[in-house]
Amino acid sequence: MQADELAYYPFISEASTHVENLGISLDSLLNSRAYRAARVRGIERVKEALEGEIKKSPVSGEVQVLSELLSYPFARMLVACVDDQLFTRRYALAEAKAAYTLLKNETPAFLLKFGEDFGISADFRDSYFCMHFTAYIHFSNALKDPTWKLTNRQFRAGEVKITKEEFARLLEEAVRERIEQSFPIPEIPSEVSNFCAPYVAEIKDQFEIQKKKFGATDFGAVEPELFPPCISHALANVQGGINLAHSMRFAMTSFLLSVGMSVDEILNLFNISPDFNAELTLYQIEHIAGATGNVYKPPACDTMRTYGNCVGKDRLCEKINHPLGYYERKIYLRNKEREKEKEKGKERDKEKESGKKKEQEQ
Repeated sequence: MQADELAYYPFISEASTHVENLGISLDSLLNSRAYRAARVRGIERVKEALEGEIKKSPVSGEVQVLSELLSYPFARMLVACVDDQLFTRRYALAEAKAAYTLLKNETPAFLLKFGEDFGISADFRDSYFCMHFTAYIHFSNALKDPTWKLTNRQFRAGEVKITKEEFARLLEEAVRERIEQSFPIPEIPSEVSNFCAPYVAEIKDQFEIQKKKFGATDFGAVEPELFPPCISHALANVQGGINLAHSMRFAMTSFLLSVGMSVDEILNLFNISPDFNAELTLYQIEHIAGATGNVYKPPACDTMRTYGNCVGKDRLCEKINHPLGYYERKIYLRNKEREKEKEKGKERDKEKESGKKKEQEQ
């Protein structure tokens, strides 16, 4: 590929080799005025990833191409310094989505060559791509639409037949996986962490704001005893090794995330399920948590009833239309009861103090 093409796909091996051959030192990338545009673009890449997709504007001219190429390693430094698994997944997905936007418009010959860099061997025949079913399963595994199931595919002599756009979509998954698996970076040089610190702090703040914006109310410490009956029932099933329906699994996961449970805590809840797959489950939880840019909220009670997930209704349920509303109300009632007990305690203390004074006066 030419340098201008590599600038659009800086995560491929050829782009890495090209950047290495330029002989630009780490100190120069961080401090030289000549690469300021690359640093600015690198920061921009990471911030755009927070919104879901990195914009790839046309680049031309040696200076602009170089800045775009170098912005990728600088962006990686920032992501490494943020050191947050959910954010890393968000960044990897954003880079992959941006690549897909370009890849689906490339020629079949380009896509075949691109795929080879990821170990994907394929052929293009009669307007379709054909790839070995093992590679197909590997990269389509995370795609949930039923059309991606192998049973719904034309399958012959160990090869799967797919369209050009579908092949580009699988390449997107290959890009996402490569970038995601390249983190965490074991040892970050001190000059990198020190230089990136101000930008990292800003990125973390923006990420937290975004999570709060799309997430749930700050309920404080998670209190399972106050969960609505439907969620308590689902939790009991999970802990008893009973598989949940997909709709209930989504409802429970989105609820637990909304009330403040971490991704790792929820993952640990599922690890006794009969069909537990750690990598797939983690991907699903982080997807619901917002790794794709959209944080999913738990379904309302009407939706829970539609899918048959409304179980064990109690009196409070009759006055509530959302599981989070139930939990919020329970917290309110509990806190109100505690305040009453606190006031009663104060009254008892006053009575005791008054009694002591009377005894002393006598």
